[in-house]
Amino acid sequence: MRLGFAGTPEFAVPALDALARSPHTLEAVFTKPDRAAGRGRQLQSSPVKLRARDLGLAILQPATFKDPEACEALRGLDALVVVAYGLILPAPALAAPRLGCFNIHASLLPRWRGAAPIQRALLAGDAITGITIMRMQAQLDAGPILAARAIDIGPRDTAGVLHDRLARLGAELICQTLDALAHGPVAETPQPQAGVTYAGKVSKSEAPIDWRQDAEQVLRQVRAFNPTPVAETRLGALQLRIWEADRLAEPPALAAPPALAAPGTVLHAAERGIDVACGSGAIRITRLQLAGRKPLAAAEFLKAQPLAGARFA
Repeated sequence: MRLGFAGTPEFAVPALDALARSPHTLEAVFTKPDRAAGRGRQLQSSPVKLRARDLGLAILQPATFKDPEACEALRGLDALVVVAYGLILPAPALAAPRLGCFNIHASLLPRWRGAAPIQRALLAGDAITGITIMRMQAQLDAGPILAARAIDIGPRDTAGVLHDRLARLGAELICQTLDALAHGPVAETPQPQAGVTYAGKVSKSEAPIDWRQDAEQVLRQVRAFNPTPVAETRLGALQLRIWEADRLAEPPALAAPPALAAPGTVLHAAERGIDVACGSGAIRITRLQLAGRKPLAAAEFLKAQPLAGARFA
């Protein structure tokens, strides 16, 4: 088939690579316009644009698909594959390819429609997630499902780990779906209304840890916000970013048990980690970072910054 591909971030790159290796022909790659970033505010290309350029593919960067010229670029395609593109496709664009537009979504729809399904699944404590291939419609992530595959969420999985696993799975599943479409219609299952949830975009304002939460919820926050925006706390005037932590199975012997300590109190700080009381239970921080410095294992961090008896806020 003659395909178009629309994507922008790193999550979309494995699917682009897989389609470039497939029997199908990638006629054009659509990605968001270059944007200013960094201290110098220099224009930066998206990961998809950089990879498409390496592959020698035609690249288009329309600012909007409300422009008839941008929509016209979709005509003549058999299908458009969309992965975390970041631009809205209006009805004329969705109808332009012969077979339509198909999205790779990083959840088991209808759970976690929207922008941040990986982070929201972790914050909610979901045991499974997965990839859904759906036909795109005007309503957000509401189209019928052509294929889906589930994976377990491990107890130590971060958003970064799940991102990479799901990106690879999405690449595999879209190729299988397109191969089937090339030979005829594929069964499409409407999404049920029961179980619909929405995964709102993650905000930096969600990064600060509220130590009054129970230990499980604090750990979910640490995992969901690794690698971005990274869970954080404060020690006086210092900002600390918490990259990795584990549940503390037993209260440390050298300090008050978590049930008696104020939330945020450092119960014990040693080479194996920094034990902190939560509203219920405690966690052990194993990797953290002072603002402006590089992330360090707890043992290295404590050499320069003793924390015994401190309290995070």
